[in-house]
Amino acid sequence: MLINKRPLTLRLSSKHSQRSPLLYFDEEAGTQRELRYATNMSSPFVDEQKGTATLGHIVFESGRLFVPKEQQNLQKLLSLYHPKREREYQEYKPQEIATDELDYIEMEIEALNIAKTLDLEHTEAILRVEYGSKVNKMTSKELKRDLLVFAKRKPDLLLDLVNDENIQLRNIAVKAVEQRILKLSQDNRTVQWASNGRKLMTVPFEENPYSALAAWFQTDEGLEVYKTITKKL
Repeated sequence: MLINKRPLTLRLSSKHSQRSPLLYFDEEAGTQRELRYATNMSSPFVDEQKGTATLGHIVFESGRLFVPKEQQNLQKLLSLYHPKREREYQEYKPQEIATDELDYIEMEIEALNIAKTLDLEHTEAILRVEYGSKVNKMTSKELKRDLLVFAKRKPDLLLDLVNDENIQLRNIAVKAVEQRILKLSQDNRTVQWASNGRKLMTVPFEENPYSALAAWFQTDEGLEVYKTITKKL
């Protein structure tokens, strides 16, 4: 089946030419071997084909190509030697697909179970990554509902955010600015107390101010400010 493509038809090269090389490097012999799909030959290698070759076409219809067990020469060409293998197409392997789907379902279940147990503050912190300031206008039920939807839609991202120790600190930083406990300068380079304008920190160049604040909260000086902010919130 094709990789990330669904054209009506796709024709793969079935014989070697300068315009469309069809070669396989034989590591044991240390040489390039020419490939050719001949319907009346058992081998896909030209140097092993004897007599007049009847050339065949390799065409994917609606993104798929079924090769019956009788066409072992084509199976070998496509599954072992064709240079477009794993680049434009890949072999259909239902066991691997089932394994991937099972892994995803288990990850989805884990994300949903975690989402059900998260407190409101942590829920808000995670959804703020997705929704921004929109979370400020959402009720607690809306937050819990949207977190479950988020867990089902992006379970891998939710699990990453749950394990991100800075996500809650970043949420506190955003809320502190929104509630005018802290103040950001117009260029987003300086953080001050909103009440008296006293400078607290300088945001590193090209860094997100809220991410910088979250990191600063973990320093000795920042921890005291963080404790004061949480009391005011």
